Amino acid sequence: MFNQPLRPVGIIGYGAYVPRYRLPGSEISRVWTEGNSKSPVRDKAVPGLDEDTATMSIEAARNALARADIDPQRIRAVWVGSESHPYAVKPTGTIVAEAIGATPGVLAADWQFACKAGTEAMQAGLGFVGSAMADYVLTIGMDTAQGRPGDALEYTAGAGGAAFILGPAAEAVAVIERTLSYVSDTTDFWRRPSTHYPSHAERFSGDPGYFGHIIPAAEAMMATMGTTPADYDHVVFHQPNPKFPTRALADLGFQPEQWQQGLLVAEIGNTYAGSAMIGLAAVLDNAQPGERILVVSYGSGAGSDAFDLRVTERISEAQGRAPSTRDYIRRRVPIDYAQYARLRRKLATQ
Repeated sequence: MFNQPLRPVGIIGYGAYVPRYRLPGSEISRVWTEGNSKSPVRDKAVPGLDEDTATMSIEAARNALARADIDPQRIRAVWVGSESHPYAVKPTGTIVAEAIGATPGVLAADWQFACKAGTEAMQAGLGFVGSAMADYVLTIGMDTAQGRPGDALEYTAGAGGAAFILGPAAEAVAVIERTLSYVSDTTDFWRRPSTHYPSHAERFSGDPGYFGHIIPAAEAMMATMGTTPADYDHVVFHQPNPKFPTRALADLGFQPEQWQQGLLVAEIGNTYAGSAMIGLAAVLDNAQPGERILVVSYGSGAGSDAFDLRVTERISEAQGRAPSTRDYIRRRVPIDYAQYARLRRKLATQ
């Protein structure tokens, strides 16, 4: 568990990004099962030929900067969490830092912990700002659509994510009251360096993977803070599919109205490292001062990060400075499986 930082820290700017292309789950089923399988998502977001984790991170970062209203030269670290960095050896963080004008006096690095890589970067940023080593840190969770053709993951593996600028609590739109983590060596999902697509042990994905970390992490946070489910106005869990988070939330005693604003997976698919973070961005788009938010991410391998946040009076001013998460979700361009295969380069051409 993590103690509170030496100085209070919060989110001073946030922004999301979701590609416009959408592949219906029914189209995947048509190609691989002749329409005999039911997709858990309506359609999933697919990046264009000129989009990758770096370009999408830049878009989200610019939205976060617009809401934070600070000079990018004041950012002292740019950290990008992802499962799909465009380079095996070359940080995405330097690309983003250069594009937003934060270089050269800035730390830049990439983070990796499966689907909680983004929240892991947030925790590091919390420590960096909270120790007064920096006033502002940019943390991002972003991923492109992955999944072996015909595999169950292909139905839910979407693209998108969110960026958060952390800074002093006095400037925050949402103060981070506490964060903690819960981890174990549980192999439910992995990808070796020599393979292109991830593998998964299906029977471990729910228990002991997802539910074995999300639920105890949420329980630990509420025990630490002395809260109950009724104390939170919004709750966001990692969203690998629609079934897992709704079951976990219901088992813990949360009501549908508490999670409906941040549950986006049925519309855009699982954005991996950005899943919980883009849900938080969607909640902040409509949050009101004084509201309380619980966020719990999950990363295979395995672990969960939990955050207790309190929304401040500054939220109302920041919300209108950049496109909302729903603005990106609403701009849909439907594609078929052939277009998807081309955009994701599923076919070898040389």
